[in-house]
Amino acid sequence: MKIHEYQAIELFSRAGIPVPAGSVASSPAEAVEIARRLGGPVVVKAQVHAGGRGKAGGVKRAGTPEEAGVRAGEILGMDIKGLKVRKVLVTAAENIASESYVGIVLDRATKKPVIMVSPDGGVDIEEVAAKTPERIHRYYVDPVNGLRAYQAWALARKLFQDPSQARQAADIIVKLYGVFWETDASLAEINPLVLNGAGKIVALDAKINIDDNGLARREGLESLRDPESEDPAEAYARESDLSYVRLRGGIGCIVNGAGLAMATMDLVKRYGGEPANFLDIGGSSSPKKVVAAMRIILSDPEVRVILINIFGGITRCDDVANGIVAAFNELRPSVPVVVRLVGTNEKEAAAILRDMDLPGADTLDGIVRKAVELAGEPVTA
Repeated sequence: MKIHEYQAIELFSRAGIPVPAGSVASSPAEAVEIARRLGGPVVVKAQVHAGGRGKAGGVKRAGTPEEAGVRAGEILGMDIKGLKVRKVLVTAAENIASESYVGIVLDRATKKPVIMVSPDGGVDIEEVAAKTPERIHRYYVDPVNGLRAYQAWALARKLFQDPSQARQAADIIVKLYGVFWETDASLAEINPLVLNGAGKIVALDAKINIDDNGLARREGLESLRDPESEDPAEAYARESDLSYVRLRGGIGCIVNGAGLAMATMDLVKRYGGEPANFLDIGGSSSPKKVVAAMRIILSDPEVRVILINIFGGITRCDDVANGIVAAFNELRPSVPVVVRLVGTNEKEAAAILRDMDLPGADTLDGIVRKAVELAGEPVTA
């Protein structure tokens, strides 16, 4: 679950991480009032679940309360990567002397949180990683022992040579790790972590993504969800008990099981295609789930073919086949649909789909190659 920057800043503030003073506004008049209360120049920032707000014109500086109202009016209602801006964060502008990066993610290969710091903050960290990877420093935290002060200090020294500044940064890193751990976050990030003109280290931006699987045991975090700011397809998938993540390709994938879904996506790329999504219908075999999955994928205008790959165990292939028939009757897909159903009740499934004459194949490689061909992509393997 993604939360807004102003919500992440509130979590940071509760943890004792220095953040700029500010508040969230839903109208230009509210922005004026906040800026007047803060005094001095402010920054008005769009609150949407998307990166690249600054490049899209969603972050603007204002010298007076009246100008803050004008800037808020320009930003509110903007469309940033398909998401409408409904709120802006108005914060006191900082006199920035330097910008750094601090982020924590869960490294699934080592099964440990990894803290990444870089003296090159304020830009896309992916760009830093691609062009100057030596400027990113990592530390893998033992989840049993947690992060120790001396380990945070070693990371902070990569950012600041001045001992006073490094001590401030180390304290922030320890507290950021606490927020990451206590919220079951998959990402906790400060970019930029700034040194201001007064010699203070401040978290100028805040980003937290929370693992949905941890929400049940973290009281109060679910209330931070903002359904209006979510991708409608992802929100509908959650309501339908489906695991769905939109990607950028043209091959829509419907698969059961996360492992098979990942293997299918890997094969799509191996054969020269690009998956449009990750979608796991889970271990049950409700035909309604198949209809919901088809509806989600067909809502993506980039999809040129739908690939259904089911390995039936608990999931019954005949139930999935009934779902496919129902989806065709209800949704009338305008793109080709290729199907591979193997495992429990596959013969019954084949009988159900026989009259539909859908393209298929006996092997996983074969069905993926067929999908890539129908998507109009050259098969590369």
